[in-house]
Amino acid sequence: MTVFRDLSQHLLDIVENSVNAGASLVHIDIEQDTERDRLAICVRDDGRGIDPTMLPAITDPWVTTRTTRRVGLGIPFLKQTAEMCGGGFEIDSQPGRGTRICATFRWSHIDRPPLGSLVDTLLCMIVGYPAVSFVYHHRVDDRVFEFDTREIREVLGNEVPLSDPDVLAFMRGALREGMEEIGLEASL
Repeated sequence: MTVFRDLSQHLLDIVENSVNAGASLVHIDIEQDTERDRLAICVRDDGRGIDPTMLPAITDPWVTTRTTRRVGLGIPFLKQTAEMCGGGFEIDSQPGRGTRICATFRWSHIDRPPLGSLVDTLLCMIVGYPAVSFVYHHRVDDRVFEFDTREIREVLGNEVPLSDPDVLAFMRGALREGMEEIGLEASL
């Protein structure tokens, strides 16, 4: 059985769904509002979207479109975790236009999983899905960090892959620095 120990693992699972749906662009937005005691994690993609007849059942763990296994636990576990932590869950999808998943949590809830290693998770996505562009936006109160792989690709051109060791080192440093600037540690 799949066990998600932190929210970055949920994030990776959702992005994998986006990639499997043919997404070429994935937006990841994380917003922490300490005054409102709220954490929101949203993923939006430009993939195929979800068939309208399948959408109502997407949070059922016994329903999946995957052929490799008979259960789909990622989205149901995320929904359950969000609701258990005083938050909520939304999914919107339009066939041919993409999907948006958003989970909210009460930040101070005792059962809210930690964010996890966002730097490592983002690097895993970037290297693991080289054909996909990622836009990462993280806001903590009034501090904002943004990271866009399209900008890096524009500078590098097609000659140097994002998986190049020097590029990876640069991205790791940029992600860590950006996280620290908004008040996060590189691994939460």
